[in-house]
Amino acid sequence: MNIHEKYIKRCIEIGKNGLGTTAPNPMVGCVIVHDQTIIGEGFTSPYGGAHAEVNAINSVKNQDLLPKSTLYVTLEPCSHFGKTPPCADAIINYKIPKVIIGTIDTHSNVAGKGIERLKASGCEVIVGVLEDEVKEHHKRFFTFHNKKRPYIILKWAETADGFIAPSTRNEQKPVWITNELSRQLVHKWRAEEQAILVGTNTVIEDNPSLTTRDWNGKNPIRIVLDKNSRLPKNFTVFDGKVKTIMISEKDVAGSTDTQDDNFEYPHLSANLEFLNWDLKDKIAQQICTILFNQNINSVIIEGGRQTLQTFIDEGLWDEARVFKGTINFTTGTKAPHFSGRLLSEEKIINDTLKLYTHD
Repeated sequence: MNIHEKYIKRCIEIGKNGLGTTAPNPMVGCVIVHDQTIIGEGFTSPYGGAHAEVNAINSVKNQDLLPKSTLYVTLEPCSHFGKTPPCADAIINYKIPKVIIGTIDTHSNVAGKGIERLKASGCEVIVGVLEDEVKEHHKRFFTFHNKKRPYIILKWAETADGFIAPSTRNEQKPVWITNELSRQLVHKWRAEEQAILVGTNTVIEDNPSLTTRDWNGKNPIRIVLDKNSRLPKNFTVFDGKVKTIMISEKDVAGSTDTQDDNFEYPHLSANLEFLNWDLKDKIAQQICTILFNQNINSVIIEGGRQTLQTFIDEGLWDEARVFKGTINFTTGTKAPHFSGRLLSEEKIINDTLKLYTHD
């Protein structure tokens, strides 16, 4: 590993601190080096806050060293005004003479413009260090901008005999297949993604909250598919505690209001979107378009089987995270059928977790 790779790897490490909070911005990491010593580090603040480069610059105690230092960053510094001023301008203003970049930012507002601005100011720029690792780190951001859809993670738990739900149940709540530690891990995953998506039957059968109640992290945006707008407002997804997007094929009176009957939704952003369910082979694509238009760059899909299989059949998924428990149902709803490349397999007490990628 050469010296540039060493510091870009550090950028990736600290950039992960922004996982789950920076979206739809990328979780960039940045370090500033003087005489082979890191004098400043930063990662992207929660959305709307300062970017990694600015945080790194501000962390340098002796700023007189900046004109004699090298800045390392995972992604090309932005060159446009958004929620914050251009990072390229900050680098230029502090007269940092050398910038090492993991990879180019493919966002149309950047796409090489930041590099051009730095070079025009006399800055030496090197691009393409640990590029494959950097692109993997920024997979949500690149999928969103290059494929015009969110990064999609499928998740389900199945029994030892291959079922995800029993044929009958006594209560309107989840029937647990996995242990408590596996379920806590799922809540950690929820905190890392921008949204979570379920279908109508999952809401009716489980009445889920779709929150991170077992993990200290932000709740994802709830996406609920409700084709015929048949979900009663007493379900937990209507509790107004989490931003929720209802996807239906028809409007429902009061669904976009802050109050409906005896229920208040003070924080419910019910941005009602519509699908044409008659286009049976394009349901997942339509959902992806809706989520893209809502500026959602990652979503974890937690079921049920029909919803999961729809995305699988249309080839619209990037990862699958599959738990296998030790109990048997004998009959019930079969787990989705899919094909993917196995990345890893591990034991979580008595559960087995397999991670797949869709190549």
